Amino acid sequence: MKYPLAKLPLLLLLTISSLFSYAQVADSTSKIPDTLLFKIKQAQSTVTEVNSSNKQGYNFEVIAAAVAKINTDVAALKQGLKARDIDTKALQSYELILKDAGNKLEKVKNALMKSNDNLQKMMEKVLALSNDTVLVADQSQDIDKALYRNQLQVIKLRLQNTGEITGANLERSGKLLAQVSAIDILINDLKTAVADRMQQQGKVALGREVPVLWESTWLANEKSSIWEQIENSYLGQKQIIQYFFSSTWDKRILLWLMALVFFVWVHRNARLANRPAVKRKIGELKFTDLHPFPFLATLIVALNFLPLLENDAPSIYIEIIQMVLLLAITKHLSGLSATQWRVWIQFIVAYFILISVATVSNQGIAFRLLLIGLHLFFIYLGLRFFSKLRLQQFPKKYVKAVFAVGIFLNGLAILLNVFGRLSLSKVLALAGVVGWIQLLALATFIQILLDALELQIRISACSKGIFSRINHGKTRESVKKILWWLAIVVWSVVFLNHLNLMDVLFNSLQNALSKPRAFGAVHFSFGNILFFIFIIYIANKIQKSVPIVFGEGTLSYEGQVEQKSSKVALIRLVIIIVALLLALTASGLPMDRVTVVLGALGVGIGLGMQNIVNNFVSGVILIFERPFRIGDFVELADKKGRVKDIGIRSSKLLTQQGSEVIIPNGDLLSGRLVNWTLSHDYVKTELLFKVPVETNLDQLKQLIEEQIAKTQHRMDHLPPEMLVNTIAAGAIEIKLLAWVENIYAEPMFKSELMIGLIKRLNEAEIKIL
Repeated sequence: MKYPLAKLPLLLLLTISSLFSYAQVADSTSKIPDTLLFKIKQAQSTVTEVNSSNKQGYNFEVIAAAVAKINTDVAALKQGLKARDIDTKALQSYELILKDAGNKLEKVKNALMKSNDNLQKMMEKVLALSNDTVLVADQSQDIDKALYRNQLQVIKLRLQNTGEITGANLERSGKLLAQVSAIDILINDLKTAVADRMQQQGKVALGREVPVLWESTWLANEKSSIWEQIENSYLGQKQIIQYFFSSTWDKRILLWLMALVFFVWVHRNARLANRPAVKRKIGELKFTDLHPFPFLATLIVALNFLPLLENDAPSIYIEIIQMVLLLAITKHLSGLSATQWRVWIQFIVAYFILISVATVSNQGIAFRLLLIGLHLFFIYLGLRFFSKLRLQQFPKKYVKAVFAVGIFLNGLAILLNVFGRLSLSKVLALAGVVGWIQLLALATFIQILLDALELQIRISACSKGIFSRINHGKTRESVKKILWWLAIVVWSVVFLNHLNLMDVLFNSLQNALSKPRAFGAVHFSFGNILFFIFIIYIANKIQKSVPIVFGEGTLSYEGQVEQKSSKVALIRLVIIIVALLLALTASGLPMDRVTVVLGALGVGIGLGMQNIVNNFVSGVILIFERPFRIGDFVELADKKGRVKDIGIRSSKLLTQQGSEVIIPNGDLLSGRLVNWTLSHDYVKTELLFKVPVETNLDQLKQLIEEQIAKTQHRMDHLPPEMLVNTIAAGAIEIKLLAWVENIYAEPMFKSELMIGLIKRLNEAEIKIL
């Protein structure tokens, strides 16, 4: 066939295109050198990337340790669940521990799955490159491969090493995933077992769980020995305490920081009290519960504060804390007779035996009689010794009530033991004894804090500190009352927690306080109302204490005049405003409702609260205008005295007779107020007396000037004046004007001056008419 010349270029183009397409589908061994170089670079990059990932590791060591730790904890819980008697608090702790272990295991599982996916992708890349014929360094006569044969051999070896390492990591990841899966199954099984035990315990909490005492065998045929039961209980309780410690470490740090502050505070004051200069002023201090290095006192204070920070502590934790408190209190006991010491040691030993045997789930007669013997011993102690105990830190009726509760619970424990309610019997008996121990510990706790306060008061009184400005007797009584209420709260928390009632009561109270309620269109909750009242109460207490902080708590007519600024009133105003805003926010009242309340308040003001608002606004004006200051001597109508306090609604004057006059701020602002000490403290006093007409006035003036010069509280640079006031038949009235340096010393100055003048005038034979 012949083709025209014009079609030859088209045929040439089709031929070249066919050759190019053939090269694309040909064997890889015939690829051009640029493709081979690209493959070599790709293989090097992949090997480097995979080796880098393998070198950085996938935290298999950390993950393996975490899996082993979770496995150990779960295995210990499994062993602990073999114990027959597990209280509700412990089962709830088991539930939390298993939930926490499940969450940790889920995180480990996710990390392993991510690593496993990454390793599989890396392995696929390595296998793809290993099987690529382009990278095979064979003995062919291909010139291009002959040039890169050494590099291809090196890449082949690196791919093999990388594949082996990646495969080993992949195998380890798979083994760890298998372990995680097995532990996950075990955790789910244990969760089910715990849920069943809690449900079962709820059904038999008040029912008979073991035969009555006379129907039991002497030694119960248990599947495990007593030591095995103790071991199982120990492993379970150990996990509970470890979990509790790890989940509440922040609260414990806060507690020991508070303890450190207490130690430093007491130690510093004890060192100051031992200084010779201070000891001469305050005398010898003897505290039975406080020492210069109060290590034991600090421990007692910290352990008594512990229930407030760890109110969800497990029962065994509380029992251990009580044991430590018992030993610490023993060191502080003094003045006990030999019999009392023997009884105290027996009490400690009996408590130790009780918390030890309470972990055993034996239902034999011998074991139950041992428990009954312990209960009888505690009842004997309560009736014979503790009922006569006198704790000066608490009211007598409170102490009797606590010991009566302990005796009743131990008696009830005996009845429950006899009729087969063994678990409940143990709980009640331990709660009663723990209540006694906590009461004794709180008594020591209160005495330690009162001794520390007394030491601070003595030291502060010497150094003119804040405690020198307050009423010491009232402060002691107030602090003692606060500590007493604090002790009631701590004791209640410990007691209810041991009865497993704390969570129930707390949740019930929380639900009652947080439940939304409505009054018409206004929505509120009791919690918000209580919070509102609490903020206002605390703010009121704080604003009343502000003068003490700034040294304006006390005022008298003794010593020099000292004016003080009205910043206290300003701070009081700020505290009240901030507290009111916080209280409104805490109440949850919407702003539109607040507007309604303010409108109603405006109506109230218009109807009958004008005076209250007038006094309040006047108080604000007095704060900023400052026509007088605390300490100034003012006169308003027939009231005269020294300003003791500037309040928001009223102010107080201390008269020279010692009485306190409360004046509304509106009267102070609207009335004619005389401030005798606004710019200076000195005052001109006036004295009138009459002398005969024939008296030598020059001699009289000289006598008066000499006597004034001898009188205290005079102003040296302001000379006195003697004026003839009136002339009557046979008499001249003399007006004597003299400057006194202190208005509060005016009566004393006049008295001393008149006594001196009478003597001098008698000596000069000048009569006073």
